[in-house]
Parts: sequence; C-alpha cells; structure tokens
Amino acid sequence: MLKYIFILVLILLLIPVSSSEYAGSNTCKTCHKDIWNDFMKTGHPYKLRPVDEAREGNEEFGIRKVTELPKGYTWDDISYVIGGIWWKTRFVNKTGYIITGDAVQYNIETGEWVPYNPGKVKPYNCGDCHTTGYKKEGHQTGLPGIVGTWAFPGIECEACHGPSSEHAADPSNVSAVIDTGSELCGKCHVRGDPNKIPASGGFIKHHEQYPEFWASPHKKFNCVVCHDPHKSVRNPMVDDAIRTKCEYCHEDAAKEYAGSNLAKAGVKCIDCHMPFATKSAVKKGEFQGDVRTHLFEINTNPNAPMFTEDGKYVVGDYVTLDFACLYCHTDKNKEWAATYAIKAHGFKTEAPPTPLASPTASPTILPTTEEKKTPGFEAVLAIISVLSVLYVVRRYR
Repeated sequence: MLKYIFILVLILLLIPVSSSEYAGSNTCKTCHKDIWNDFMKTGHPYKLRPVDEAREGNEEFGIRKVTELPKGYTWDDISYVIGGIWWKTRFVNKTGYIITGDAVQYNIETGEWVPYNPGKVKPYNCGDCHTTGYKKEGHQTGLPGIVGTWAFPGIECEACHGPSSEHAADPSNVSAVIDTGSELCGKCHVRGDPNKIPASGGFIKHHEQYPEFWASPHKKFNCVVCHDPHKSVRNPMVDDAIRTKCEYCHEDAAKEYAGSNLAKAGVKCIDCHMPFATKSAVKKGEFQGDVRTHLFEINTNPNAPMFTEDGKYVVGDYVTLDFACLYCHTDKNKEWAATYAIKAHGFKTEAPPTPLASPTASPTILPTTEEKKTPGFEAVLAIISVLSVLYVVRRYR
C-alpha cells in the first residue's frame, strides 16, 4: 500500500504545473466550501465574465442575469460583460474593444442607458484588476482589443491568495498566501497615486477606497479590521460583512449618540461619516452618489471646500457638510448644518416651556358634581324657622 502511495506522490510531483500556476476558485471550494460560498456572493468573481456566464447569472448566490443589450447589438456581438451586478453593465465586443457610444452603459439601479466615451475607441486594458493571473503581454483569446492575458476572468480567490496549484496539490505542506495588509486591497482600489483622491463631476471617482482610507484617521488599521474580505456589503443575502462596528472603538461617542435626536430618527454613524460622496453609476442628488466614502472625518467649517478648483481631486482628508448633511437636508445650506454638526452626537431638542395663561383668556368652567340648589333657598328656610319659633311661643304663653 505504501509503495502505491509513494508512486502516486511521485507522479503528482512529476506532472508539469501549468504556466499560469493557478488552480481556479472551484478547486478552493473542495476544502473551503463555506468561504467559497460567501465569496461567490460578492461582486469580485463577476467583474469580467464571458457573455454566456453573464446571461446565466447565479440565483443561488443572488447574482442577477444580464438581460439588457445596447441598442443595435445582439448577443453574438458580445465577447465579455464587464460588471453587471450592483452598479452598471458595460460590454466588450467580438474584437475585444469596450463598446462606446451615447447609450451603451446600463445603470442597474435606474434602468437607464447612458453614454460611455462616445466617439472614442477603448481597448479593454482593465485586466490587471478585473481578472486573475493577469499578464500585460499578448491578447486574450487572440482578440486585438484586449490588452494582456489572464488565467481566469474575474477576481477569483487566487487574485488575493496568489497562484495556488501547489497548495491545492499538497495543502498540508504548501500554504496559500494570506496577506491581510491594506496594500493588497489598494492594488486595485486606487487610480494612480495613492496620495491623491481623484474626482469628477462633483463626486469622488468610484472605488477609490484605498487613497480615501489612506487619508483618513483609520489608516493605521487594515481594511480587514472592519471588512470580511470574503463577504459582500451589498448583497441582501449577506448581513455580517462588517466585522467591527463603529461603537466597538468609539464607545463614548456611541453612548452619547444613543440618546440624540439623530439616533432616535434612525440615522446611523455611516450616514454622516461615510456619506455617498462617491459616484460609480448613478447621481441620486446634488450631494449623493451611489458609493460610500471612506474618509470618515467631517469638516464642520461651512467654507471648507471638498474638491480642487478644477474638480479633479479631493482637497483634504475630510468630508464637507454638504455631503455629510445636505443630501438628507436638501432644503438647508452649509451654514445651517454648521450650527448643528458640532453637537450632532448629543443634540436633543429642548422641550417647549409650559405655556402661561393669557390675561385675556376666558376662565375655564369645569363641570361640578355638587347638588344644584334653588337660588335663595337658605333665606326662605331661615324665615320659616323664625316664624315657627314665634308661633310656638305665642301658643303656649
């Protein structure tokens, strides 16, 4: 028996490992089923999908089917679908170029078709962050519009844990990469310089969480302190994607806030400290995009700017009052917000004073339960009593 085991191990060692050295997430499922189930409910595996997979969706994990197409196209014109889960859907044509035009991006929340780079030719050069095992050389499946190649489309387990075919073959002796540093997340959640937060159209550009986080008071922590990296904060099937609640660290502020008007109204910490200052697909209001910021700090100065004059970058390491307050209080301004923001954690409306009676007010007549008597009754009774006494005195003189 030992001889056969030895031969089997020897054969496994002699089998050439593929040039990619990636095993694929389905291999991980064998030993890590619960984690795999959670991960499949996130948007990561679906950042880029072959068209047939996108059309199928995955009802088991709450992943929608892509049923929409830009006008004038058929499914035979599409090679890959970009996204299409939570925010928006874009399409890659049969030659590997992203479809551009006046109504070619589908915004899921509103069901609207909107422009995407009309008049421009856009090669698909997003593989570094939207695929697993990316290499910048070559063209995936020979499509000239695709820059680079990959082992798997979408962000699979090994995009973070590294190529793991050796670990899958010998899990007892070969470990997968486990990197809990924020820099790993920042590899993709950034655009260029991590010390600058890019903006456009009055909002932070989407999925810039790393430079926001790096500018925030929480930069000393790692992303995984708050986030479970295998769970989605957007999928309604998942309710425990956040590992650490705000009140765990901010205990005193949480206690003070618990009795405030805002808390009683159901306003949560993230509604003010992580407002929707970022836009991926939909602008919901003048100061409300569709992605929460990770800046956290609120600048209570009503004159503090959010963006540079050209609107291309965030000015500081804070959120301004218009994003923190005015996306709900749409009929107010920053000066009004400034008067309340500084004491928002403990703000309570004072009870109105007890009203004093008006000197011109008519007296209140209360009902009485006393027996009503005939007017002058006591006087008549007294006269009768006197007469009776006089009669008796005269009668018996």
